[in-house]
Amino acid sequence: MPQPDRYPGRPVPRQLTLVGTVFVLLAIAVAAYGLGTRGAQNARLHALTEAEAAPVVALVTPTSVQNHEALDLPGRLQAYIQAPIYARVPGYLKSWKHDIGSKVKAGDVLAEIDTPDLDQQLMQARADLSVAKANAKLAQISAERWQSLASTDAVAKQDVDTRTFTWNANIAQVKAAQANVDRLVAEEVFKRLVAPFDGIVTARDTDIGALINVGAAGGTELFVVSEVGKLRVYVNVPQNYVPSVPPGTKATISVPEHPGKTYSGMLEASSQAVNPSTGTTLMQLIVDNSAGEMMPGDYTSIHLQIASTAHVLSVPSSALIFDARGLSVATVGSQNRVLLKPVSIGRDLGAVVELTSGLAENDRVIENPPDGIGNGTQVRLAGAAPSGADGGKARNKNEKG
Repeated sequence: MPQPDRYPGRPVPRQLTLVGTVFVLLAIAVAAYGLGTRGAQNARLHALTEAEAAPVVALVTPTSVQNHEALDLPGRLQAYIQAPIYARVPGYLKSWKHDIGSKVKAGDVLAEIDTPDLDQQLMQARADLSVAKANAKLAQISAERWQSLASTDAVAKQDVDTRTFTWNANIAQVKAAQANVDRLVAEEVFKRLVAPFDGIVTARDTDIGALINVGAAGGTELFVVSEVGKLRVYVNVPQNYVPSVPPGTKATISVPEHPGKTYSGMLEASSQAVNPSTGTTLMQLIVDNSAGEMMPGDYTSIHLQIASTAHVLSVPSSALIFDARGLSVATVGSQNRVLLKPVSIGRDLGAVVELTSGLAENDRVIENPPDGIGNGTQVRLAGAAPSGADGGKARNKNEKG
């Protein structure tokens, strides 16, 4: 017969064991949940940190354009023909007939020079010529007499020859004296300075009574006459554009004193040589100036239109990367990782550059790549939320809850 329980409210040992086991399992579950939650939070924090560390970049799409190339170059207008007028004889300026701005015809007298020294030299040369002619006449008479006596054996043949040669020498002296007179007479013509062609007097650097020296070496130019019915423009064309600018290329020209107005010109000739110091080729354009609105010496802006059918891609110049590998552009590929592509520049337009190779129209180009960027670099697009941001917000909400 079983013994009655002396403590009826006390739990039996089996119940105690079951309760203890439940408490232990509950504690283990709570600890495991806490460790798992902390691990997930750490993982989300790491992902968020990595996402925040990736540089933020803005993207642009290459623009496809029809490449109608044009060159805008500076130039300086020059007279089609320009002649500085120097004196050929020394003296003093007697008078001048035309001042700057005067229109002159070929042969018009610009100025006259008083040449007292030349006048005296001419007088002396004419006197010397007269003396030479007199000596030649006397030598002729003497030689003819001795030649008539030679047939009678009254004189020696040596004396006849001497008289004959003296006559010939005097004839040569007459010719020399005559040549000297002719030279001085020719120089007398240069006492009058004349215009060599139709044009305008663009400079006068002398005045009445001024001492005149001879030639460009010892004296300054007295006048400058310019033919301005058409003008020349010399322009330096970059080497890579020379094949695209053949003779006959049309040009549009503008000058500062006539804003908004343009003039037509044509490329006439090329030097066919590259200046090694500038990398350019000198070319000459001809501009019609029959209206007389442009002036020699004018600064001018020259627009050369170069027809081309090539398609090019343009990107901002800030997208270019210059390093030891050369010129490249940073693009964004799959998984937002950088891919550097080498490119070639067609034209540099300042804020925009035209690329002839290296890019495709669907490439995503980084507008302003940060320093140190390279192939495979993880980037974050401007305006996109970083990876793990939503997890971070959830974490914050859990912490508050």
